[in-house]
Formats: sequence, C-alpha cells, structure tokens
Amino acid sequence: MNLQNSLNFSGGPGALPENVLSQLSEEIIKVPGLGISVLGISHRSEWFAEVISELEDNIRALLGLNDKYHVLMLQGGATQQFSMVPMTLLRGKSTAAEYIQTGYWSGKAIPEAKLEGPIRIVWSGDSTSFKRLPTDDELCFSPDAPYMHYISNETVEGLQFQRVLGRNDVPRICDMSSDFLSKPCEFERFSLIYAHAQKNIGPAGITVVVVRDDLIEHSSGKLPSFLDYKTQAKAHSNFNTPPVFAIYAVLLVTRWLLNDIGGLKYMDQINRRKAELLYGLIDESDGFFQGRANTADRSLMNVVFKLPKPELERRFITESQAAGFSGLSGHRAIGGLRASIYNAVTIAAVEELMNFMDVFWRKSVRS
Repeated sequence: MNLQNSLNFSGGPGALPENVLSQLSEEIIKVPGLGISVLGISHRSEWFAEVISELEDNIRALLGLNDKYHVLMLQGGATQQFSMVPMTLLRGKSTAAEYIQTGYWSGKAIPEAKLEGPIRIVWSGDSTSFKRLPTDDELCFSPDAPYMHYISNETVEGLQFQRVLGRNDVPRICDMSSDFLSKPCEFERFSLIYAHAQKNIGPAGITVVVVRDDLIEHSSGKLPSFLDYKTQAKAHSNFNTPPVFAIYAVLLVTRWLLNDIGGLKYMDQINRRKAELLYGLIDESDGFFQGRANTADRSLMNVVFKLPKPELERRFITESQAAGFSGLSGHRAIGGLRASIYNAVTIAAVEELMNFMDVFWRKSVRS
C-alpha cells in the first residue's frame, strides 16, 4: 500500500481505493485486450459504450433504482448543476423554488438559481455560523414550489442530514457531492440527485446526475443542447467528448463498492465506525480538539475541528505533513482543521490519524 495515498484526508479530491489506483496505473499504459492506454481510447468505441452501460447499471443497482431513472455522467462539477437545475425547472415560472441554506456550498447554489426565477430560502443557518442543521419544526415547505433544493452534506462546516427533507408532491433535488454512495438512502424519493466525483467516487472532471424520467420531460427544449438533461440522456452522456478516463475510474469504484465492499449497507457500517473513532477522540480530549458542528448534526464524511490557539493549528499541520498525512487543513472559508474520511479512507488510516492526534494532544498539554 502506498502510505501517502492511504493517509489522504483531503476534502477533495479525496482518496481512491488502493486497488482502483493500482488497476488504473496499469491501464494508463495498456488496457488488457485493447493494447492501448485508457487515455487514448475513443469515446465512440465499443469499449467505452460498454463502460457507460455498466456504470449506469451499477449506480442504479447501488441506489436500488429502476430504469425510470437516467444516470448521466456530465461535466462542469456541482457548480454547473447549480445552474442546470433552475434553467430546467425554474425558468419562466412565477412561483418560487425553495432552497435550504446550511453552509458554504448550499449558499453557492442560491445566486445561480436567482438568475432564472424567484426563490425562497426556507431556512438559513447563517445566524448560527452554520454550526447546526434545521429541525423539522423549523421547516415549512410549499406545495406549489417548482422544486425544493438542499445539500445532504456540507463539506466545509462538517454537517450532514440523516433524513430526507421536503414534500413528496414537490420535486426533491439534492446535491450529494460529498456523501454520494457512502450510505443507503431512500433514493427513490428524489427527482434529481447530483454529485461531482472528487469526494467518494472518482477523480475530478465528472459529475454523476441521477434524474427521473418525469423531470426530464420538464425541459422546455429551449436550452443549449449541452445543458439539456434530455439531450444528455438520449446520448447516454456521450453528446460531446466526455472525460473517458474519469468515467472509467468511477466505473472501477462502483465495482469496488459492489464486489469488494458488498454495497452501501456495508460501506455505511465502515464509515460510521471511522466517524465514531475520530469523534470519540475529539470528545475525550478535554476541549483540546474542539468539534465545530452540533453533535447531532455531525458529518460522517468531514470531521471539522479546531485547536485552542492558531499557532497550535499551524504546528499540527506542519507535524502531520511530516508524519505523512495530507489534507488536514480546514477550508479557506472558515479555517481550522478538517479530516475528510470518505469511502476509500480505511479504518486503519483513521486509527493512525488518531494515534498522531493523541500524541500531539498530550505533548502539547505538557509543554
């Protein structure tokens, strides 16, 4: 195992499974049966058509969805979806789409939606510096909204919903970029899910969009072809030249989840154990490590914390890097520290980080 890869706690691009990296490293040189690099395979080849078909089937299988859902591999990241969703569902409407603002990334989606039509912010955590999520009593949804949008996991603040929000009679849209394929969910209750790859499911350059048939029919037909879900679904994500390598990497990750892990139920068990270990150390440190998020709303993907003094945080980063860890700095928007424990981060890696943190804590208290 490559030590540096195994100790990657970056918020994104995140760690990839070791066996996926190993296979990709071989196939960058030569794909078995083809004799050429995966980087040089045509997107119009039979091989790539089979990759797309299997990937669509694998994602539907992992989510427990039928073929009424299209699986699209698009470009532009979640940022492009901030615009594509309201372009499709809000443009020309007089009633407001509903948004829940729980942190940095959900806040990024709101200005893009306002360019297309009216929106209503159902709830915002701004007054609490986004340290908690809303309770059900704080949410009141309209039956007339064109759609409702929220983000399931805030990577910056370390907050995660453990329930599905919204009304079943209003299209439910969710940005699952940082917890997609990390745990089971009632995925059939969503009209559209999107997730850029560079957290749990692959390298940057690909965004998975899972969209229900009836929502695709909302398309006005007046959108640029590249930004039309209907066009992309008809072309099976091959409307223009797609990122073949990134899509193939995502396919290998879905095979790993299905065949090596056994599905999302077992992935969730592993992820919960990692979070339990890391939050346990934070809570037992007598306030030395200070968790940012409300305990009930803590993310299983992004453990965000700080230390009593900025100089201690700087020393923590320096010493952690020297010890082989990477990606432990907090997001630039809020500072502090963050350990992202995405799917491919192993329990052993988390235990190694805990040992480092424990030694750092006790050494710092004594000095």
